[in-house]
Amino acid sequence: MASAIRPRTSSLSSSTPIHPWDYEVFLNFRGEDTRKGFTDHLYAALVRKGIVTFRDDEGLSRGEKISSEPFRAIEKSRCALVILSENYADSKWCLEELAKIMECRIEMGLLVFPVFYHVDPSDARWVRGSYRYALIKHQRSRYDRQTERWREALSEVAYLSGWDLRER
Repeated sequence: MASAIRPRTSSLSSSTPIHPWDYEVFLNFRGEDTRKGFTDHLYAALVRKGIVTFRDDEGLSRGEKISSEPFRAIEKSRCALVILSENYADSKWCLEELAKIMECRIEMGLLVFPVFYHVDPSDARWVRGSYRYALIKHQRSRYDRQTERWREALSEVAYLSGWDLRER
């Protein structure tokens, strides 16, 4: 189940801009690392400001099929906030979303902003530390073809200008 809170607008308002996207922000994050803290606070702040935000509310259980809803939401978003945390790359789901985000950045002009939540940006950029170990694990467990795509997406997003929250 995903959530997107939309501010109410009058259908008679002529000043309401019409956008080609359904969401202003798509949140990409590792639920186990940040859902109950940073991401919940960020989501609440965005909603308070009237920013229409897509957040996948339910974590994906092991063995569950990946839904296409988040991929459609990425395509219908103005920007994506990628919250890179310590165990982010352990999730095939996060990496698949990230690959789609980076694809939409090139093909559709999606704005992408990384948030380095208690991780060194160079670990993602150079695929070191926990990111390296996670990708090795994925490669060994029959995700060999996707692993290179995920590695490129991680490195690419880490070169973008964003926020480094290691000391906060």
